[in-house]
Amino acid sequence: MATATAHRISRDEVVWAFGPDLVPVLEVEPGDVVTFETNDCFTGQIRSENDLVTEIDLGRINSATGPVAVRGAEPGDSLVAEIVDVRPIEWGVATLIPGFGQLIERVQAPLTRVFEVRDGWIRQTEKIRFPARPMVGVVGVATDGETLSNGLAGRHGGNLDNHLHGKGARIYFPVRQPGGMFAVGDMHASMGDGEICFTGVEIAGEVDVRFDVLKGKQATWPVTELAERWVAHATALEFDEALKLCAEEAARLLVDEHGFSMEDAFIFLSVACDAGIAQACKPAPGFGTIARFSIPNIEACPAPFSR
Repeated sequence: MATATAHRISRDEVVWAFGPDLVPVLEVEPGDVVTFETNDCFTGQIRSENDLVTEIDLGRINSATGPVAVRGAEPGDSLVAEIVDVRPIEWGVATLIPGFGQLIERVQAPLTRVFEVRDGWIRQTEKIRFPARPMVGVVGVATDGETLSNGLAGRHGGNLDNHLHGKGARIYFPVRQPGGMFAVGDMHASMGDGEICFTGVEIAGEVDVRFDVLKGKQATWPVTELAERWVAHATALEFDEALKLCAEEAARLLVDEHGFSMEDAFIFLSVACDAGIAQACKPAPGFGTIARFSIPNIEACPAPFSR
């Protein structure tokens, strides 16, 4: 059996959009582990509470390190990216952005807050201290046509901003170009479900990803596998449409992969599964909603794909 190889990619090797014509900075074998050095979503432009989001170059946000091509990944397959570890640096920032997010008309904006991140905890003040939950926001692969900036999510992944995408998550990306062409960035030390002010604790760091290929099977959007559940995603401009698409995606996987009838799939989604959001920070001009369905890992459907 071949020995897996470890690789590293600098945070200087970035893409700003996902499209059909990405050129890899690295090609690896299934089983290899790649350490991605990632920028924060502002690419280092905000370093203190005096730095405001209204004063930065908005063309330099949400960089994604990569892309990586995985040998053997072909259209119709799934590229499996297992997040082995997420290691943020020791400080990050959160911001309020004029016009974006819940209750934004009732608060001072723009505004920046700096957080200390150390020993598994996040501290803003002596009284505000909570556990860190390191995760990645932008995780995606090449598209089959449209080019989308890293700030947007879609069938390729992109800015999914799912706080479940931390250590131990396995994300199945539908391969639409040879090699898949995976890139990752936009780390958060912590982010609430829904991200209502449009940022989490934005931070730089390192992400270790192990790659594999699932031949001949894929979903429409990325699907995430966790120890106790798996999670289907869908994106649309408004929440109700995203939730409808996500329910259909989850039901289709239950029917096609695990033999449910469509009726039993929808009943199961209602009585045993949880609908939710990864991002719905309205108002957010030009940005959509990411809905998700969380399916428990039980004997009848232990994983997103039967293998």
